[in-house]
Amino acid sequence: ARAHGDISENAEFHAAKERPGHIAGRIRTVEDRLARAQVIVPNLEPPDAVRFGVTVVVVDVDTEEQITYTLVGEDESDAAAGRISVTSPVARAMLGKGVDSTVSVRVPKGMREFQILEIRFDL
Repeated sequence: ARAHGDISENAEFHAAKERPGHIAGRIRTVEDRLARAQVIVPNLEPPDAVRFGVTVVVVDVDTEEQITYTLVGEDESDAAAGRISVTSPVARAMLGKGVDSTVSVRVPKGMREFQILEIRFDL
C-alpha cells in the first residue's frame, strides 16, 4: 500500500503532521514567559541577606561538606554547575537569611541542615 501512496499507517507522516502543533505550543510558552518576565537589577552593595542573584556558601551541618550555590531563575538553573533556581526548596529556605543562619530543608533523602557561611555577588 505504501508503494502506491497509501500513508495511512506511516508513523513518520503522522509525527510530521503533529510537529507544527508542538512548535506552536512551545512558542506560546516562550511568549507567556516573556510577558511575565521582570528585569531585576541587583543592588551591588555587599548583600546582607540571601536573595536572587547572590552566591551563597553553605556548610552541611551533618557532613561538614561546603557547598556553593548561585540563586538564579528557573531557566538558568544547573545544579551540577551550582546554579539553583530561586524557587527550589534549598533556595526558598535561605531567602532573607543572613550569614551564620542555619536553615533546614527537606530533600529527597530527608532533612538537611545548612549553615550560611558567606553571601556575595559574583559578577
